[in-house]
Amino acid sequence: MILDDPSLMSSQTPKGLPGAVSAALERHEREQMPRLRVLWAYFLNPADVSWWRDAAAGLSRSARARLGRTARLAQERGLPARFFSGTQVRPAVGDARREVVIENDIGWRVRAMVDYLVGRPVRVRSTAEDPGVRDAAEEAVRAAWDGSGGHTLLQDAALVGHVYGHVDFVVRFDGRGLDQELAGVGEARERLVMAARRVRIEMVDATRGVAVLDGGDYRRIAAYAVRVERAGGDGRRLVDVEVFTPDGSRVYRGDERGLRAAGEVVENAVSPGRVAVVHVQNAPMPLQYEGGSEVEPLIPLQDELNTRLSDRANRVTLQSFKMYLAKGVEGFERTAVGPGTVWSTDNPEASITAFGGDAASPSEDAHVAEVREALDKASGVPPLATGAIGGRIGNLTSENALRLTLQGLVTRTARKRVAYGRGISAVSELVLSALDRAGVLATRVSERGVRVEWQDAAGLEGT
Repeated sequence: MILDDPSLMSSQTPKGLPGAVSAALERHEREQMPRLRVLWAYFLNPADVSWWRDAAAGLSRSARARLGRTARLAQERGLPARFFSGTQVRPAVGDARREVVIENDIGWRVRAMVDYLVGRPVRVRSTAEDPGVRDAAEEAVRAAWDGSGGHTLLQDAALVGHVYGHVDFVVRFDGRGLDQELAGVGEARERLVMAARRVRIEMVDATRGVAVLDGGDYRRIAAYAVRVERAGGDGRRLVDVEVFTPDGSRVYRGDERGLRAAGEVVENAVSPGRVAVVHVQNAPMPLQYEGGSEVEPLIPLQDELNTRLSDRANRVTLQSFKMYLAKGVEGFERTAVGPGTVWSTDNPEASITAFGGDAASPSEDAHVAEVREALDKASGVPPLATGAIGGRIGNLTSENALRLTLQGLVTRTARKRVAYGRGISAVSELVLSALDRAGVLATRVSERGVRVEWQDAAGLEGT
């Protein structure tokens, strides 16, 4: 993919940027996308029926039945090879009843993190000294966020940020026809809200957004590309790309011959001289654009847990039956064994010995418990965070005991609020910058600052 468009060049854009965008897109598809797909698969653990459809093609009904259940979960890919035959996720040859147990511990832990971070609405307060400007700025920022999805947008952004490690926000402003639309509106507040809703805040996840960083400062975005996939006429996958630079943006439509410019360059009406993109790292990663994913460090432990649970299920399946060895009991073999069955004999040497059944396996139970504890430590999210109380919390007051038990989660949440709070503030400042350039709400740079106020979960206020 080549984006050699001179119109994307500017005085603040490094020479040869279109080629850099093309290289970044190809590198992202080749190196990042496989990893990102694995992260999302382990978080969501979706069911896949395509393998069964392919494997069952041409087989008889009985042969299809031996394939087992039709759906395979994404996390089954992490089970050892002894569970499968060849490279396909299917029961091993000669063991069609092989038991597979998948318990998605990653999913509920990540969702709990998101709930503690943005489970309640977030308030954005202006830091402008002038009361009139402060009230107007808060009204405009609130209208822009609400028009773009509001609190749901923040929850979606937090979720993909936790899974992929980072999330981006693209701020757009369409001022075409704004003067005519506002001409018939007399109330100043209504005019402000209508204009603010022209500002669109778009959340871009790591699978769609590709950044080209400044060679002299890795913290500065020199250009940004947003990929959008669509189906072509012949069923092939086509990719459209929108490229943002400090001067503006342009859409490139994909076809059989590659990417071609569609339409003219749209002027940057939000922040000329700067790409209108805000980058948020979920967890800081020094000297890297990508942030730390909450899913990635849990994958080995999740695989180990699923393996041990599946091994235990197979052991229980094979050992859960009981057998009885009778000596000196006439007609024992002709009597069904069941609850309430009584045998009688006159032989004083007669005996009935039971063997089999699910014997206790303390080492197995201990290992599974240790893996779960390791997941608690690695994620910082104990089961108590979701309300699952498996035992006594302690002798402290309920509030203090809750704080101590959730200390790891509370600490991580506080650290993330710094990163996500900065992102919300930066987006809000871009909103005010766009309205200032449009002549709707005049503000100085010093008057565009905002403060993010978080609401804590019940019982954790002041933690």
